[in-house]
Amino acid sequence: MAEPPQLRAADSDRDRAAADLREHFAAGRLSEAEFSERLEAVYAATTVAELARIRADLPDPRPLPVPLGPRELARRRIYQDAGAVVILDLGCVVVWAATGAHGQFWPIWVIAVSALRLARDAWRLLGPAPDTTPRRPRRHRF
Repeated sequence: MAEPPQLRAADSDRDRAAADLREHFAAGRLSEAEFSERLEAVYAATTVAELARIRADLPDPRPLPVPLGPRELARRRIYQDAGAVVILDLGCVVVWAATGAHGQFWPIWVIAVSALRLARDAWRLLGPAPDTTPRRPRRHRF
């Protein structure tokens, strides 16, 4: 198979490679002499392949994403739901206030129902026996 054409390296490519080398030097993977030598080679490189060869024996300096457990995913879902509830409740209060704020404070009913629903979901997802298994949507029979 033929080699791909040599792509020219941009200044941003060289800057990114130099930043990666600095991270590896700070992590202790490179000695000071190796770091200086490779840094000079990075700034002298003209192709992307040359930059790749300079960093070939070094791991990717960016940390790998840590997979989230079911409990953390449930906690994030509750935060997201709580944000939606707060927006809905504030919207109802704004409508009540914009219409003159006369009579009974009717948004309390919306606030109470949404708070109960949020508490139920939080208990189901984060309570003593959390249900973190995904549920299949219910099929409605008409």
